[in-house]
Amino acid sequence: MRVDCVIVGGGISGLAAAHELHRCRIPFVLVEKDGRYGGVIRTEHVDGFVVDAGPDALLTQKPAAIALCSELGVDLAPPRSTRAFLAHSGRLRALPEAGVFGIPTDWRSFAASRALSVRGKIRMAAEYLLPRATRSGDESIASFVGRRFGREAVERLGEPLLAGIHGGDAARLSMRALFPRFLDLERTDRSVIRGLRRLRRQWPHAAAPFVSVRGGTETLVQTMVRSLEPSSLLSNVEVSRLEPGDGWRVHLSTGRHIDATAVLLATPPRTIRDLVQHVDPALSGLLGSMRDVPLITVALAYTRDSIRHPLDGSGFVVARGEGAAVNAVTWMSSKWIDRAPPDGVLVRASVGGARNPAAPSWSNEDLIARVCDDLRRYLGISAAPMFTRAYRMPHAGVQMDVGHHEIVEKAQVRLNEVPGLFVSAAGIRGVGVADCVADARTQAIAAAEYIRCRETHDACAFSG
Repeated sequence: MRVDCVIVGGGISGLAAAHELHRCRIPFVLVEKDGRYGGVIRTEHVDGFVVDAGPDALLTQKPAAIALCSELGVDLAPPRSTRAFLAHSGRLRALPEAGVFGIPTDWRSFAASRALSVRGKIRMAAEYLLPRATRSGDESIASFVGRRFGREAVERLGEPLLAGIHGGDAARLSMRALFPRFLDLERTDRSVIRGLRRLRRQWPHAAAPFVSVRGGTETLVQTMVRSLEPSSLLSNVEVSRLEPGDGWRVHLSTGRHIDATAVLLATPPRTIRDLVQHVDPALSGLLGSMRDVPLITVALAYTRDSIRHPLDGSGFVVARGEGAAVNAVTWMSSKWIDRAPPDGVLVRASVGGARNPAAPSWSNEDLIARVCDDLRRYLGISAAPMFTRAYRMPHAGVQMDVGHHEIVEKAQVRLNEVPGLFVSAAGIRGVGVADCVADARTQAIAAAEYIRCRETHDACAFSG
């Protein structure tokens, strides 16, 4: 078989790349090792509950995923609530409602919040008066938050919120790679708080910070799959080896191969590392230096009358030192519409990551028991769940550590020396659905341009 491009990996990156190549009318084959597409994006429908195992939201400030949904006719819904809480000293304390990751944009809301002590609030508010950094370059989340807002803000916001959503360690994760906007605001406005307040004044009626896909995030995956030619999709087949030459020969686990002008790798960095080991050892080494951590989500369904807490928000994050198994809990049926029957409640807990590295060794029974204990502690749940689901994603939490951009820049230099090879996956040039979609489509366009240039060159050489 011969095609213009082989895409390796059928997660959101691979599918977004396939969508773009299809739009560009470039013949391709997408190869997925599993029997289903979507990677960590997975939705189950259980007794009227809609359960997202992985991503449940699309960021509105990064419009690539929302634009893709618009192209495909996928319906989106705003959140019912964006109010969030912090679990500290055994209690849930509301974070400032007018804020970004707990950073205030309204002083009254900030003053009313009990997520920080009075001393912590004074130190955090003092950020408004601090000078901008005199040095440039990357730094960790802990370094940036501590420098701008103080140690308490690191413990109660930086670690559980900024680092927690990535399952990572605030002392290692890169601000430049994950939260460049805050660095930009410090540079342009001198103060992050000042910059956020300016943006709030400019767009007082801005849309919600995130939206959901109606019916669950996997609806987007299923819609993309249906929009592609079935003959261009190959599942339950693994790529065993890449062989460069005059183009590429992609060897499959079935013993067959596919010849292509270009290859686009849309798999986790550790898989790309193995596939390019004999193509470019230096590139393999760079990708192999990217760490990942296992992520686990646990979904639980309850009757509404079995939960004492009003669930008047989207959920809570947990401060370090609480001794909890959970890192965060999302009240899915409060956050989104149509996620549970009228008399039901759906909650989802995030477990593992850098904070609980032992969690993957727990049995499902132990894992669920620990999560239930935490929910009883914070939400006053008096009954056993109607059903539970545990989803384990062993290498899903790619960690974009300090210096990540330098690694990616060096990797791109190596890629430029390997004609027809393109790379796009979560944890390389970004994380989250929006980043994956944007980068995959960019790389697909680059692959399409390379293929057309090759065709033009070959036609000219043949005619000459």
